[in-house]
Amino acid sequence: MSTTTFDAADAPATQPSAGRTTQAPAASVQSGKKPRRAPLVFLGLALAAGAGITGWQRLHAGLERTDDAQIEGHLVNVAARVSGQVARVIVRDNQTVREGDVLVELDRRDLDARLAVAEADVEAARAGVANAEAAVAVAERSVGATITQARGGIRQSASAVRSSRASIDQARADVDAATARRTLAETEMERIRTLHAQGAVSRAALDAQQAQYDQAAAQWTLARARLDAAQSSVEGSQGALEAARGRLVAAEAGPQQVEQARAALALARARLAQAEAARTLAQLNVSYATIRAPRGGVVSRRTVEPGQMVDPSRALMAIVPLDDVWVVANFKEDQVGTMREGQRAEFTVDAFPGRRFHAHVESLAGATGSRFSLLPPDNASGNFVKVIQRVPVLLRIDDAGSVPLRPGLSADVTVTVGR
Repeated sequence: MSTTTFDAADAPATQPSAGRTTQAPAASVQSGKKPRRAPLVFLGLALAAGAGITGWQRLHAGLERTDDAQIEGHLVNVAARVSGQVARVIVRDNQTVREGDVLVELDRRDLDARLAVAEADVEAARAGVANAEAAVAVAERSVGATITQARGGIRQSASAVRSSRASIDQARADVDAATARRTLAETEMERIRTLHAQGAVSRAALDAQQAQYDQAAAQWTLARARLDAAQSSVEGSQGALEAARGRLVAAEAGPQQVEQARAALALARARLAQAEAARTLAQLNVSYATIRAPRGGVVSRRTVEPGQMVDPSRALMAIVPLDDVWVVANFKEDQVGTMREGQRAEFTVDAFPGRRFHAHVESLAGATGSRFSLLPPDNASGNFVKVIQRVPVLLRIDDAGSVPLRPGLSADVTVTVGR
């Protein structure tokens, strides 16, 4: 390679042209540097952009973000347990209450009257139970004694029948003996009369024989009367025996009477239990007249006023517990493939700009949000247009602290699914 040099001694001879010749190479040199520097600048910008993109990708790799999220919480509706008229409304709108605080009081005069009736029914049922228990005790004690007494009466009546039959036999023997004596006295009387008519015996002998005959006749009459009395006694003893047997049959039915008394006692106890249950229900209704907060929170959507008639079918107010809230984030279907329970998450709320809250994934919904809509889409209808679906993801807040995150606030959620 040859190198061209310019000598300073030759400059005056060719000064005009040399002046032009001297300026031209400088300009050409400067113009040659610019094309060489521009590609370097573009290359540097490209490298910086690539580094920035790479850094952004490395920084955001494994993160899934959505702004379709909001704070959710429980809305506890408060309604009356019994129908009635509102006497007092204790709370006001947006008031913070604790669990068990009185919210509304109903007029309880009719409920108190029903409670008094229920208590009176309980006392009456208790008296019925006491009466039935006494009847059972009497039946159990008397059944054995009645059977024993009836059996003793049968034995006594049977003995009386036997004694009466023996008396009949004795009376019949006495009648037979009296009949024989009367016949003998009658025969002697006829003989004495014949002899007296013939003058063989005196009048005194006739009178003596007549006295003997009358005595024999009187004894026969007495023996006959005794026989009739003995026969009557047998009939009476047999009647007494039948009566004793009847009493024994009735006494032997004593166990059934005891069972009947016990059944009456069981019925009385059942009525007592029913009355006590009615009293418990009346007591509960009286307690329901004082409506209390089922849990702590902020009173919202209060619609009850004093003098208003209320019933269990209509809510009086709602209580929003601010100590139990969570986040529901609706992620696109291509964002939940690697999302699992327990993964860390961060979110911001528009109500508190600049503050970041921490949470973790608690659960993923079993279906997309569109499947729970009133009219789920039917892709088989023929007019299919692919729409990206969203899956609700529940995030449990870890560090809400004292910040009042209210249900319904919008949130911007980022879930760390991997690095």
